Amino acid sequence: MSDHNSPQYETSLNTEITYLKGVGPHRAEALSEVGIKTVGDLLHHFPRRYLDRTTVKQIGELRVSDEAVVVGKVKSHSVKSARKRKFFNLVVMDASGQINCVWFRGISWISDKFEVGDSIAIFGKVEFYNGFKMVHPEFDLLEEEDPINTGKIIPLYPSTARLKSVGLDSRGIRKIVLTAFENLHYNIQDFYPKATRSEDGLVPLHEAMMNIHEPRDERALKNAIFRLKFDEHFFLQLLMALRRQMVIERKGQAYAQVGPYTKRIYDSLEYELTGAQIRVLKEIRQDLASASPMNRLIQGDVGSGKTIVAMLAASIVIGGEGQVAVMAPTEILAEQHYRSFKAWCDKVKIVCTLLTGSKSKKDRAPIYSGLKEGSIQLVVGTHALIQENVEFKNLGMIIVDEQHRFGVDHRKRLIEKGLNPQVLAMTATPIPRTLAFTIHGDMEISIIDELPKSRIPIITKVVEPPRMERVYAFIRKEMEAGRQCFVVYPLIEESEKMDLKAAETGFEQLRDGVFSDFKLGHIHGRMKKEERDAQMEAMTRNEIQCLISTTVIEVGIDIPNATVIVIENAERFGLTQLHQLRGRIGRGKDQGYCVLVQHKHSPDSDHRLKVMESTSNGFKISDEDLKLRGPGEFFGTRQHGYIQSKLANFVEDGPIIRLARTRALQLVSKDPHLQQSGHKAIRAQFIKHYQHMLEFTNIS
Repeated sequence: MSDHNSPQYETSLNTEITYLKGVGPHRAEALSEVGIKTVGDLLHHFPRRYLDRTTVKQIGELRVSDEAVVVGKVKSHSVKSARKRKFFNLVVMDASGQINCVWFRGISWISDKFEVGDSIAIFGKVEFYNGFKMVHPEFDLLEEEDPINTGKIIPLYPSTARLKSVGLDSRGIRKIVLTAFENLHYNIQDFYPKATRSEDGLVPLHEAMMNIHEPRDERALKNAIFRLKFDEHFFLQLLMALRRQMVIERKGQAYAQVGPYTKRIYDSLEYELTGAQIRVLKEIRQDLASASPMNRLIQGDVGSGKTIVAMLAASIVIGGEGQVAVMAPTEILAEQHYRSFKAWCDKVKIVCTLLTGSKSKKDRAPIYSGLKEGSIQLVVGTHALIQENVEFKNLGMIIVDEQHRFGVDHRKRLIEKGLNPQVLAMTATPIPRTLAFTIHGDMEISIIDELPKSRIPIITKVVEPPRMERVYAFIRKEMEAGRQCFVVYPLIEESEKMDLKAAETGFEQLRDGVFSDFKLGHIHGRMKKEERDAQMEAMTRNEIQCLISTTVIEVGIDIPNATVIVIENAERFGLTQLHQLRGRIGRGKDQGYCVLVQHKHSPDSDHRLKVMESTSNGFKISDEDLKLRGPGEFFGTRQHGYIQSKLANFVEDGPIIRLARTRALQLVSKDPHLQQSGHKAIRAQFIKHYQHMLEFTNIS
């Protein structure tokens, strides 16, 4: 039996972290809390940033705010007091001058470290009060065999309070990382063939891992980061390519003919489709005519006309005797979609219904039988559509709205209710292209990048509460002219934690105050469905002149006569949400106005609201939103389970993402199941990363 504690014990990537020299049980427990259980986990605990200490400065050259390395000798050291506070003072000198180094913490520990005459390297930020100083600088005694922090690019590791309590601050983590490399009994094996690495300028994996933790120089660090970022993007793109291949290999029902339903809907339109809508419809028709089922995402800005494109696509499938299911993430959105689809269905006598979780058992029974028999041709619903007792006679197409709000398994369960049905997804959240490759890389992407000619750009203004009297006066004029407005609040009831106006309070104040002579309505998510419906119908019929609301109106409500939207506490909303809300107005022939009421200032909120004032382009807004929030917050992508990144940056890594996507598609095209001997290492690595996603691929 080997002695794990002996100096001869050699580690591998799978070695438990407990057995690494310098770790032990207490440190192992603290490391385990941040997901580090093996040596391999430790080596994938990458630095968060770096300090360049390759240039040593003379003390006489130092300027205030410099971050510099200084090499000199200890002139003196002592514990001193100032303003009833003790500190340790170390004076370091070189040929050009001297500098004080001051520590206010850990005095008893650090006071024993130095002797007069010691050679020392110090690193810190230069400050000036009563002479030049460095407060809490890092240091190396140069008598040490290999000074850990001198003359190098220094990695700074993320740590936690628990890790720091067992001596694993950034410096402590660095020491055990270096120990791990010293004891590895083999090079970290690469999974790409040498020829592939050469073609794409990828350094070997072992070299990349070494230089991410202990960079030889700036170039080596840059190459290491490129290689490790590429790995993260490649395996994610490989997942997408394999999911795409799984769809390609399926056989579904083709719908090559455009039947009478489609023609009648098209002829009933009171407007011309835009060039972008026509282009996307052609792409959909090509997909529907193929034996391989469609798997397409429509991206389109607010008001670009995605829903009519989806309805025309659905009518082709229904004309071919297939059924269509439209799945929305919330009941409110499902209800709104139902109104839109039903209006078209009624014109051409397509049987359409709504299925949500709130429907009673009694109301559901005829829906279940209608779907099973085939008498219901189109159903709009929520997660209720994927319940076991929902059966279709011939599910030919599923339409998924705002599909990023569903897990992959939701879509899969709905697909399984048909024989490889056509899949059409929609999103009103324009997605930057590189992120779309990541989130929806298994789908073909169509973009409706043109608004109807009749749409007049909305005028957006940021105002503060003192200016609201003028805003209300303007709204009164609009309502007196026969037009309608929205006022939106972030909450539905008062909250002690967030000092915001609630919709109900705002409604009462406006109804009893400045708008007392107008007809007001209000709506929020906690209302009963019947109450919400009644308010929406009244707004649609112009029986309500001003609707006070929470964000339930974010999507789906189409009131062509609405010209003004006021968004209270606009600083609390994300950019994409503000853009969605703004899209509720300006849908008719009149000029639309969006008023963003800012109650509190911060650099972030000021920036967001300036962006809203400066552009109405949804793609530009989504770019900014992504930069501000990152993909996880922007999209709720964490729920998908497949964005696992340590280094990858989905905003900045466009060229790497494109390269990774190209290589993943080439690999799957050549070897659809990763069975060739040269791809065994890639296959093993893929399974290791995406074990939980294998059911969505043809890899087992």
